[in-house]
Amino acid sequence: MDTAPQGPPGPTAAAAAPPSRAGRDLTRAIPVGVGLGALVIASIAFTPRAWYLVAAAAVAIGTWEVYKRLRQARFKLPLFPILVGGQAMVWAGFLTGAEGAFAAFAVTTVVVLVWRLLMAGLTTAPKNYMRDVSVAVFVLVWIAVPGSLGAMLSDGEYGAQRVVALILLVVCSDVGGYVAGVMFGKHPMAPAISPKKSWEGFGGSILFATIGGALVVALLFGDSVWKGVLLGVLTVFTATLGDLVESQVKRDLGIKDMGTLLPGHGGFMDRLDSVLPTAVVAWAIFTYVVPT
Repeated sequence: MDTAPQGPPGPTAAAAAPPSRAGRDLTRAIPVGVGLGALVIASIAFTPRAWYLVAAAAVAIGTWEVYKRLRQARFKLPLFPILVGGQAMVWAGFLTGAEGAFAAFAVTTVVVLVWRLLMAGLTTAPKNYMRDVSVAVFVLVWIAVPGSLGAMLSDGEYGAQRVVALILLVVCSDVGGYVAGVMFGKHPMAPAISPKKSWEGFGGSILFATIGGALVVALLFGDSVWKGVLLGVLTVFTATLGDLVESQVKRDLGIKDMGTLLPGHGGFMDRLDSVLPTAVVAWAIFTYVVPT
């Protein structure tokens, strides 16, 4: 999550709550993070496929947050198709797997094209049509596609383990990057996009996630630690790139956070930014490399 401040705080704000070096209010961020972890555990405690409910809610909330920000920037997206289409993708995956999810994505894309074309009626030509439909499809690809694949991690005998692996690896990457960045961060990775991200933090993410990946794959799945190392390294790349993508979207829109739903973290999408692309990698690894 990009936590770069958009400007220097005023004297009163600085005196009331000195920001951490990483830009987070930890007294609020940590309890919220623990609460989200508890939600994950609760969702899979009785049946792993209850994870679909969490994934569907996350896709809906993330889509709504992004839609509101885009609307403030004067984009005109067809809300109903992207919200309903996102849910259709998740639940098609529940019923028929990846084939159903991608079929739902294809149908949703067609509906988006037609809906936006007719939003102003039959007698008024649509304005910025290509811009708006492109952004609408981008929102689906950014949120609903990885969300539906992440939901499918809960399928099968090892569903609970796969969901736990996804969350643990993202946490390892985030914590490793945070600790190393705060302690040693001196060399910005992409200062024009996310000034707080450093190469030292990236190294900390690699260290924590590779160890975490090796342990997760060996202990939860009884497979080679080298497959776990591969999963850990890929997690760092996808989580970092996910952060950077959202950071650039927010910079284009001129905002700091996607919302205010999660104190200390920003919006819900500010937490999903690294989880969503990592879910795609986790699904691919657990489908083709560590089959369970």
